[in-house]
Amino acid sequence: MTHPLLDLAPLSAAHFASIEDRVARLLRTDQDVVIMQGEALLPLEGAIRACAGPGTTALNVITGPYGQTFGDWLRDCGATVIDLTVPFHTAVTAEQIRGAFAEHPEIDFVSLVHAEAATGNTNPVAEIGEVVRAHGALFHLDAVASIAAEPVLPDAWGVDLCVIGAQKAMGGPAGVSAVSVSERAWARMAANPRAPRRSYLSLLDWKERWIDGGRKALLHAPAQLEMLALEACVERIEAVGLDAVMARHAAAAAATRAGAVALGGGLEPYVHDAAEAAPVATTLRAPAGTVAAELVARAVAADPAVPVSAGGGALAGEMIRVNHYGADATRGAVRASLVALGVALGEKGLRVDVEGALRAVESAWR
Repeated sequence: MTHPLLDLAPLSAAHFASIEDRVARLLRTDQDVVIMQGEALLPLEGAIRACAGPGTTALNVITGPYGQTFGDWLRDCGATVIDLTVPFHTAVTAEQIRGAFAEHPEIDFVSLVHAEAATGNTNPVAEIGEVVRAHGALFHLDAVASIAAEPVLPDAWGVDLCVIGAQKAMGGPAGVSAVSVSERAWARMAANPRAPRRSYLSLLDWKERWIDGGRKALLHAPAQLEMLALEACVERIEAVGLDAVMARHAAAAAATRAGAVALGGGLEPYVHDAAEAAPVATTLRAPAGTVAAELVARAVAADPAVPVSAGGGALAGEMIRVNHYGADATRGAVRASLVALGVALGEKGLRVDVEGALRAVESAWR
């Protein structure tokens, strides 16, 4: 018995390299791009451990839970870490980054999350990149949630390590991820005696055995199905056009925000300023006297298909997320999510205007 997902010829090095090239074009980068065989936490951690050590002074920007994780990794590497934490309902500013450099001119590594799907904010990377570049620090960016939802331009922004994953706005697999690496970053890794070597975390192994070898021999057997799924989702983006995909996510975000405000019941956007709200997901503050996780459970019971979830950890009590990314960046998914939330709020005795919310969606969708 044959099966189309199982009985496949091995993925060749040339095919693997061609997928890397397509990802590089998606990022509009001339830097080396390495596709790593695991979820995006693999290159995120691998890049930090490759570049950071006891002599590193790192500015770690925290606008959500992933920034907290990066700080833990940096400390584990022996780096001196300066945390810049901003409220999760807002974004960090270039001026705050400039202030951190003024106070700590020894900073030589900056870690930032572009869009925080977990908290619904997005940071102004282009402006921040100018500040980081002016001070000569290495710039590490988590663009997992932002890629295909909003512009991601590592070369133009001066990003040295830009990590992406396909599982959100790209509408692809979670089992593979990619990182673009600048020449400055490769040099920092080569000079770091603590950079992982002969390790699944090692970017230098990929550099020396894959890139420097002309991309002719893979380090190990690739995750074939995930690589083919990544290729398929990039092909789909190419066919539709990256700008069109990003526009669809922006429309979904604007419509969700407008619809939630019109819905009423005490529901309100979690991120105060619409300009700081991520197009990949809209976070909402649950009405006073309610628990977000309970409202989400009621909404999902009303419509199990809606892409609605509660915030993680301590945020489960106050935050509702509408995850309008990938296949759910559609008018239908936004409408269904608001209807389901309207049901949940109504069951709690709160007054809502579902029809008004749907009219707001149609008005805001562009």
